[in-house]
Amino acid sequence: MGRMAETRWLDEREMAAWHGFLEATSRVSRHVETQLKEDAGLSHAQYEILVRLSATEGGELRMTELAEGLFTSKSGLTYQIGQLEKRGLVHRRSCPTDVRGVLAVLTPAGREALRRSAPGHVAAVREALIDVLEPDELDALARALGRVGGRLRPHPAD
Repeated sequence: MGRMAETRWLDEREMAAWHGFLEATSRVSRHVETQLKEDAGLSHAQYEILVRLSATEGGELRMTELAEGLFTSKSGLTYQIGQLEKRGLVHRRSCPTDVRGVLAVLTPAGREALRRSAPGHVAAVREALIDVLEPDELDALARALGRVGGRLRPHPAD
């Protein structure tokens, strides 16, 4: 491995960016989570599951595919799906083409819950982030965070 590289400490500008990122992501996440809990009784992870399922043909995805597109662990996904199942918003069934595969399926009640909760959710996202920024700032943020996410996104071999 060779000799360890010398630590590159953050300078004032870099520290300001890091602290700004930490505060903004924490506050935006809390704002959106609170809105969804109060208005729809959903966690942000549960809302995202409903969104992902609603965007597919037939409203269903294999659990493994669903896990890849979400920002939660596999055990976290299993827990959230269980919570959605208890409320009748999602159900699980075996995958007809793979004995080991399990499908998460959006129910009509799940589709309705998403339809009811989407306007409040988008309003919270606008209030906390989108409407605070100028169009050029939104473009720069999308590019920058897309690059960060891409660099850290797990690759299929991981």
